[in-house]
Amino acid sequence: MNRTILIGGAWPYANGSLHIGHIAALLPGDVLARYHRACGDRVTFVSGSDCHGTPVAIRAKKEGRSPQKISDFYHEEFERCFDRLGFSYDCYTKTSDERHKKFVQEFHERLYQSDLVYEKETPQAFCEHCQSFLADRFVTGICPKCKKEARGDQCDDCGAVLEPENLLYPVCAVCNSAVVFKKSKHLYIAISKLEKALSALVDAGVSWRKNAVAFTKRYLEEGLRDRALTRDLNWGIRVPKAGYEEKSIYIWAENVLGYLSASKIVSEERGIDYKALWGEDVKHYYVHGKDNIPFHTIILPALLLANGEGWHLPEQIVSSEYLTLEGRKISTSKNYAIWVKDIIETYDPDSIRYYFLANGPEKKDADFSWREYVNSHNGELLGAYGNFVNRSLLFIKKYWNGIVPEAIIDAELLHRIRDLYHTTGSLIERGAFKDAVNGIFEFIRWANKYFDTCAPWITRISDEAACRNTLYQCVQIIANLAVLLKPFLPFSSEKICHWFQLGEAWQVHEVCAGYLLPEIEILFERIDKRVIEEETTKLVYS
Repeated sequence: MNRTILIGGAWPYANGSLHIGHIAALLPGDVLARYHRACGDRVTFVSGSDCHGTPVAIRAKKEGRSPQKISDFYHEEFERCFDRLGFSYDCYTKTSDERHKKFVQEFHERLYQSDLVYEKETPQAFCEHCQSFLADRFVTGICPKCKKEARGDQCDDCGAVLEPENLLYPVCAVCNSAVVFKKSKHLYIAISKLEKALSALVDAGVSWRKNAVAFTKRYLEEGLRDRALTRDLNWGIRVPKAGYEEKSIYIWAENVLGYLSASKIVSEERGIDYKALWGEDVKHYYVHGKDNIPFHTIILPALLLANGEGWHLPEQIVSSEYLTLEGRKISTSKNYAIWVKDIIETYDPDSIRYYFLANGPEKKDADFSWREYVNSHNGELLGAYGNFVNRSLLFIKKYWNGIVPEAIIDAELLHRIRDLYHTTGSLIERGAFKDAVNGIFEFIRWANKYFDTCAPWITRISDEAACRNTLYQCVQIIANLAVLLKPFLPFSSEKICHWFQLGEAWQVHEVCAGYLLPEIEILFERIDKRVIEEETTKLVYS
C-alpha cells in the first residue's frame, strides 16, 4: 500500500552562505524523499530560505542594501547549492514569497482567536547604535545562573532558558554596544498551558532521535515559558490585527509554518487538497540540526495546537548533532568554515554526499577533516565501489564484446540482495542513514572479494562457463547497487541505471543475458592527496 509522506528540511537563514554543517544536517531529508519515491509512496519534500528577522536586516544594513535584496541573493545561492548536490525538493521556496506571507497571516488570524493568545507589555532590547530592536539571540551578556557568557534566549553552558532582560551586562551581538530596554505591547502565546499536550507528544515520539527527546524533556522539566508572537521589526510579515499594523510576526512564529505553506504550494500544483497532507494517515519527517530541536518539538506543535484546526503534529524528528571542522567549531563570523558554494565547484557531489552520510553527526558530534574526506573518497567510493563497477564492466566490454554473458542469478546472491533492500529500507525509515550506507558498502567489499576469488581473468581461459557466471552475477550486483545507492549517491547511480536501462523501484532488478552495454565511463576520479594540505591551509580564522 502506497503511503503519503511529508518531509520538511530546516529553512536556512538567508543572511550568509551555507556551510558544510548545513549540508550534514539536511542531507537525510533528500535520502528519505528519494527512498520513499522509489517505494512508490506519495512524497512531498519541502523547504525554503528563512528570509525575515534581525539577522537579515542587520546584514542588509551593513552592506547598504535592502533586506529583500540580501535575502534574495542568498536564496538564489542556496537554490544553486542544493541543486548541484542533488536535493530533490518538490518545493524550495522562501518566507518572503507572497504565498507564504498570505498563508501565515491567515493562520495567525485564526490563531489570535484562541484563548491561548493574549496581549502583554514587555521590555524589548534595543540597540541605539544599530537603531534596531534585537531578536533575543542577538543580545549577549552574562548568564545570571552560571555567570558564563550567554545569549538572550539561552545559556549554552548551563542550558538555562533566558530572557534578554535577565542577562547581566547585556550588549548587542552585532556592534557590542550596551542595549537599552523599551516597553512595547505584543501578542503572546501561552505555551505554558500546553505543557500536558507537549509532554504527551514527546512521550509518544518513539521515532524521535535521542537528542530531540532529551532536549525537549529538559525544556519541559525546566518549565515552558510563553513566547511573543509579534515583534517591533520592519522586515517581516505584518501582523494581521488592528493596532499591530506597524509590527511584524516574530520570525520563530512564521518560519516553521513554511512546512504548511510550501506543502500547500505543492498540493495546488498537483491539484490535490493540501489538508490531506496534514491529516491522520500521513507520515511526517522533520530534518534539521540540533540547535533547531525546540522549534520542531515545542514551537511548531504549540502553534498547530493553538490554531485549533486539527493539524498533524510532528511525528519523526531527524535531528543531527554538531559538525566541527578540523577539530574546531565552525565559525561564520570568523570565516572558519567550508562554504558549500565553493566545495561544489571542485568536488564530486556524490563524494560530498557520501562523506556526510557515512561519517556525519547522526548520533554524536562529528569532525570533518580534509584527510578523512580524501581517504574516504579514494578508499571507499573509488577504491571499493567504483573499482568493482569498472573492472567488472570493462572486463565484459573487453572479452565479451560488451554483451552480458549467459547465466542465471545465484539463489544465495538473490536472497542476499533481497535482504539488503529490506534492511536498508528499514534503516532509512528509522533515520539510521549511516548504518544503511555502511551496510551497502559492506556488501560492496564482499562483492570485490567475490570477484577476486572467482578470478575471471583466469577462468576466461580455464573454465569459460564459470567466467560467464561470475560476470553475470557481478552485473546483477552492480545493477542493484545502483538502485540501493540512488537515495544516497544519485548522480553515479543514475549513470549506471542509464547503462542498464533500469527503473527506480525499490526491488530486485535483473539485467538479462545478451544485453549490450553502452560506453562505460569511470564513476569516480581519484583525488590527489596534495589537496589535503592545500585545503587545510585555507582554513584560517579571520
